[in-house]
Amino acid sequence: MMNSSTPHTKGSEKSTIKDTITTAQTKSNMTSVSKLSSQEHPLIIAGPCSAETEEQVMAIAHQLKTTGTSIYRAGIWKPRTRPGMFEGVGAEGLKWLQRVKEETGLRVATEVANKDHVKACLKHGIDVLWIGARTTANPFAVQEIADELQGVDVPVLVKNPVNPDVNLWLGAIERLEKAGIKQVGAIHRGISPLGKSVYRNNPEWNMPMTLKELRPDLLLINDPSHIAGNRQLLAGIAETALALGMDGLMIETHTNPDAAWSDAAQQITPQALTVLLAKMKSATGTGTVMDTADLSNMRSSIDYIDEQLIDLLSYRMQVAAEIGQYKKQHGMAVVQEERWAELLTKNVSQAAGRNLDGEFVTQLFNSIHRESVNRQNLV
Repeated sequence: MMNSSTPHTKGSEKSTIKDTITTAQTKSNMTSVSKLSSQEHPLIIAGPCSAETEEQVMAIAHQLKTTGTSIYRAGIWKPRTRPGMFEGVGAEGLKWLQRVKEETGLRVATEVANKDHVKACLKHGIDVLWIGARTTANPFAVQEIADELQGVDVPVLVKNPVNPDVNLWLGAIERLEKAGIKQVGAIHRGISPLGKSVYRNNPEWNMPMTLKELRPDLLLINDPSHIAGNRQLLAGIAETALALGMDGLMIETHTNPDAAWSDAAQQITPQALTVLLAKMKSATGTGTVMDTADLSNMRSSIDYIDEQLIDLLSYRMQVAAEIGQYKKQHGMAVVQEERWAELLTKNVSQAAGRNLDGEFVTQLFNSIHRESVNRQNLV
């Protein structure tokens, strides 16, 4: 078994977060917690983005009992981008999660961002904690959480930071381990895009794969809901994650997604979750049966992606025109061969890592470049 003083190598034994279910008392003897089990693959964590009402929390929980879900998730404190938005029901919602455990037998999980959140969760017997992307990016906040968890045998999952920094992600995990927390795992939720994107958060698949290479002992969960931002894209992301060897999925689930108080567009119903998991299970078997509903869903995804491509191309041409204006004002040539050659080489290289044909990508970007030049010549 690993501890904070033991070096981690690719050959290290699996972390205790993937051990068979056991229980352990917290430092204050307020509750006992269950370890995550290596027998649950993929490990499914599901539930609403936010706990809204006790009735809503319980209705979702009872419907999730038969979906293959192992852990029920619900946001109690919501770190929103701007003030005035719904920021969660607070500690009152922890009592609802206790009731979920009692009535359904599901383990329960929520996000913590400071030591007060941790104290409240331990008091109410929350089984699994996770640290959100914004908190991961703040080493001071992570250290505060780690200090409060010293002596507590509770699983903690760490979401990747909003920026593509594997070391920052790994650093948050190591802070928890150095505090003596043995059950630490990671959640891949994508990174914030710099401009327009098909996704709410770009997957940046190389980021979790780098973490997996550095720490093969860690439990690695994918959060397709936050990557997609749109339920139409959810299945493809989830399937990709499992194909890349990730250990499970965290999927936001709601009985009435369109009426959700937060992140409505990316949540699915428990019934849709059942269908999604069944399809993925079928895909890993000897064959997959495709019906017209499957084809319709995939075509809807293609339509949505195409719309995003059009928007991105339009945005790119707007930027190209602005660059053309700058070049005109400063007496610069429209076509700069060295810059274009460098850009094309970079794009073809990136495409190769994403299983795209180099000739296809070259032709595509040559066409885009020609149109950009035309736009700049019109300035």
